[in-house]
Amino acid sequence: MKNNFQDILYEFLKSNEISQTDFARAIKIKPSQVCEWLRGKSKPSYDMLKKICLTLDISADYFLRITDTF
Repeated sequence: MKNNFQDILYEFLKSNEISQTDFARAIKIKPSQVCEWLRGKSKPSYDMLKKICLTLDISADYFLRITDTF
């Protein structure tokens, strides 16, 4: 099980068949920011992580790897 954010996000997008562009659109950011996260060049802020979880109805525990289910 991978524990860094880029791998967790990649796994989430792939298992839910969500494109980077659709994900970015859903949380109202530029697709380039999602690309930065997936490359490990940056991570979302606390507020952005909260927005991701609320928008997609996912527990933050999943992205923090406290649990492996969303």
